[in-house]
Amino acid sequence: MLFMVEMTVRIPQSLDPQVAEKIKADEKAYSQQLQREGKWRHLWRVAGLYANVSIFDVPGNVELHDLLSTLPLFPYMEVKV
Repeated sequence: MLFMVEMTVRIPQSLDPQVAEKIKADEKAYSQQLQREGKWRHLWRVAGLYANVSIFDVPGNVELHDLLSTLPLFPYMEVKV
């Protein structure tokens, strides 16, 4: 099943910059893994924002929720499905 997901990231300025960079690196590695697996089918960046519009291909909303909630940046995201 295909899902369109809008994600906007808002990392607090109070977060240690080294921690933020580690989280971003982990996010990149995980998102690339999901792309190789065919679960994260498309990703479009939103100009001027730390945001994207993505298409996920997963069996249902439970797997989508599990996948999104395990993204390293999830605690700092606003997500619309």
